[in-house]
Amino acid sequence: MSTEKPIEQTAPVSRRKLGVAGVVGLVVAGSVVVTGIMARAKTETDLKSWTAEQAVPSVAVAVPGSRPLKPVLDLPGRLEAYSRAPIFARVSGYLKSWDADMGAQVKAGQVIAEVDAPDLDQQLLQARADLISQQSSAKLSEATLNRRKTLVASNFVSAQEIDERTADLNNRRAAVKSGEANVQRLEALADYKKITAPFDGIVTQRNTDVGALISGGTGTGAAMFVISDISKLRVYVDVPQNFVPSVRIGTKATITVPDHPNETFEATVEASSRAVDIGSGTTRMQLRLDNPGGKLMPGGFANVKLALAGNTAPLHIPASALILGAQGLRVATVTPDDKIAFKTVTIARDLGREIEISSGLAADDRIVTAPPDGLVDGDKVRVSGPAAKGGKPTAETEKKEVKG
Repeated sequence: MSTEKPIEQTAPVSRRKLGVAGVVGLVVAGSVVVTGIMARAKTETDLKSWTAEQAVPSVAVAVPGSRPLKPVLDLPGRLEAYSRAPIFARVSGYLKSWDADMGAQVKAGQVIAEVDAPDLDQQLLQARADLISQQSSAKLSEATLNRRKTLVASNFVSAQEIDERTADLNNRRAAVKSGEANVQRLEALADYKKITAPFDGIVTQRNTDVGALISGGTGTGAAMFVISDISKLRVYVDVPQNFVPSVRIGTKATITVPDHPNETFEATVEASSRAVDIGSGTTRMQLRLDNPGGKLMPGGFANVKLALAGNTAPLHIPASALILGAQGLRVATVTPDDKIAFKTVTIARDLGREIEISSGLAADDRIVTAPPDGLVDGDKVRVSGPAAKGGKPTAETEKKEVKG
């Protein structure tokens, strides 16, 4: 009996422990499940937040610059001699000789060629002979009139005859003057048989040779010679219409040429055509360039850098900030609550990397320097750059922007 009693007492205790253990297990399992579900929900929430943050574009912003600029306009130009004269013959004939070849230095009045004009020589001889005949006729008429006048007192000649003789003398004298004028004309033409240089310079072209037939007085075809004064040069450059007000008379320019790549030459704007070419939309400017050594050649290409003048310091922005679309030229700005707002702008001058703005922006606007595609009004953005907090860029930042 003593051995059966302990067995009956231990059985209920084991069942209770098992029940407690089961409950504890269920609680632990439930806790694990709940913790897993909460962790997964938090992970999904964090992922959604991160994804939403990544969807917000990040943009660099800056405020429009207002510092005075010294922009330079770089344009192609053409060098021309300050004085250039194509030389044509005034008389017809054959080239007898020439004394100045291409590239020769000549002085004003120097004979550079001579034309043989036998027809002109004969005309001059004939005119001189006619003049002698006319002078003789005038002297005879004058002598006859004087003799008739001595007979007027004796009524041997009538007043009518005296008048006729006087008229005849006047006609003879007029013929003499006409003959003299004809002789002087032909003598002047004969002087043109010697072709002279009109000014100091060099012969840049020679298009004739001994024996060539010369057609005088036409001014057509190739010139016999071309003489150019290259001690000074004219530089012609076509300036776009919107830059014309900034290129004033007296503006300095820097000239470079391909044949002297390591040298620069100073020129000065001295004249403007004051008209816009319909085809190109440009105004021709003339610059003066001293060339005492004759280093630069007329007709050559030149690169002209003009310093533009301006009385004000307009707002300017990077060229990359401009957006061209169906709405016209616009700039994306960032509002104080970091949202996109587009503004329509008007360009004053295009300076290459920078654009001067005449209207549409305020000095404290934060502009997106390189707007990404797909931006619309009201988009939320993350801002960066020197004006991210709405402040002005420092001078050092401006210098970096200009260099960049």
